[in-house]
Amino acid sequence: MEEITLKASKRDVIGKQVKALRRAGVLPAVIYGRHIGSFPISLDMREASRTLERAASSALIVLDVDGVKHYTLVREKQRHPVLGSIRHVDFQAVSLTEKVRAKVAVYLVGEAPAVDTYFGILVSNLERLEVESLPMSLPERIEVDISGLNEIGSAFYVRDLTLPKGVEVLDNPDEIIAVVTAPVIEPVEEVEEAAFAPSEPELVERGKREEEGEGEE
Repeated sequence: MEEITLKASKRDVIGKQVKALRRAGVLPAVIYGRHIGSFPISLDMREASRTLERAASSALIVLDVDGVKHYTLVREKQRHPVLGSIRHVDFQAVSLTEKVRAKVAVYLVGEAPAVDTYFGILVSNLERLEVESLPMSLPERIEVDISGLNEIGSAFYVRDLTLPKGVEVLDNPDEIIAVVTAPVIEPVEEVEEAAFAPSEPELVERGKREEEGEGEE
């Protein structure tokens, strides 16, 4: 796993004054852990936002806090309700010798033959899986090969995954990750035959009677 490092400093400014930090280009955050307690920190808004937006949800982030390195996982990112920009981050400090849990993104790779052969619809049921491993062994993504989905109803389950050594999935093994379902066929609405009944003969007959009546006057 690629090591991602961000520089940070301990933060004294808290509460409502944090807004002034954001205006000055500072990203407020907090770091906590079983071995270090909890304390507020600040990072460069532009650098941290750019790095954290690209990093996987299970990425190990090394925070250099005033020269002291902490290995962390991002546990929560608070965003601006309109702009979507990161406003605050919670980092959990971890030990490299103790297993941790993290959510890892699922990526479907390959093509499901049933989609082309039977016009099936590929349905992705899980976007993330919870795994447990040592911090340095956490995968950035879990790839699911769907090339074996040959029939309508073919599915890939959690139990079908092949994971790196030391990585354990905590989700239900019978949970479906991806499945090919039958195409949806819209029912054809029945239209009453009367709707198509020609109206021309009635008009012709009425016109004929009118002409005959005019001739008698």
